Amino acid sequence: MLNKGMQKNIVVTGGTKGIGRALVFRFLRAGYPVVTCARSAADLQELKGAAATLVPGAVLHTHAADLSKPEQTRGFTDFVRELGTVAVLINNTGAFIPGRLQDEPADGSQLRQMLAVNLLSAYDVTLALLPGLLAQGEGHIFNICSTASITAYPNGGSYGIAKHALLGFSRNLREELKGSGLRVTAVLPGATLTASWEGVDLPAERFIKAEDVADAIFSVFSLSGQAVVEELLIRPQLGDL
Repeated sequence: MLNKGMQKNIVVTGGTKGIGRALVFRFLRAGYPVVTCARSAADLQELKGAAATLVPGAVLHTHAADLSKPEQTRGFTDFVRELGTVAVLINNTGAFIPGRLQDEPADGSQLRQMLAVNLLSAYDVTLALLPGLLAQGEGHIFNICSTASITAYPNGGSYGIAKHALLGFSRNLREELKGSGLRVTAVLPGATLTASWEGVDLPAERFIKAEDVADAIFSVFSLSGQAVVEELLIRPQLGDL
């Protein structure tokens, strides 16, 4: 059975790995067409092959882009607009460099890099697609923040600054858009079993599953337009790492 909103696309940035990949498959399995991007064209090709095998008949559009670069972000958002209207925008692109602020390069390059990937990518994609969302008077924007958006970690460094800023962006956006029919949700996952934790000597059971985050986001999306989950905080059952 086709889902309501089938004609509208689900946009997931950074969709080839981790939470992004789980989100792509969660919405594809629900029957929605999905548009995603990643820096690696090879990873996107692998994703398309996996989708064709695991979700026969799925509609998946891909575009190679590094969203830390404004010109490539514009190329991606132009691509999205050409495909039609947007039901959901999930700003998932992100990167993590651990370390202390006092050990980062004195030229501020690490902070600028973390802001470009974790904050400005979401800001630029959202502002480019927002006119279309406002015109249709409905839609849902999810920003994938982190528990680092509300907690200072010893090795958080500039990543923590960027994630705090992303939560602030989400809250401002929610306040501005509450009367427009658009919903805004900040998602704050704790340690999730993704590539960021490769090489860590901990059992998989100590982490959140990326699929659990995707299921939670899909459930929030599935609420009626009369309700919005403003902030979705998810932690491993045993707590933060």
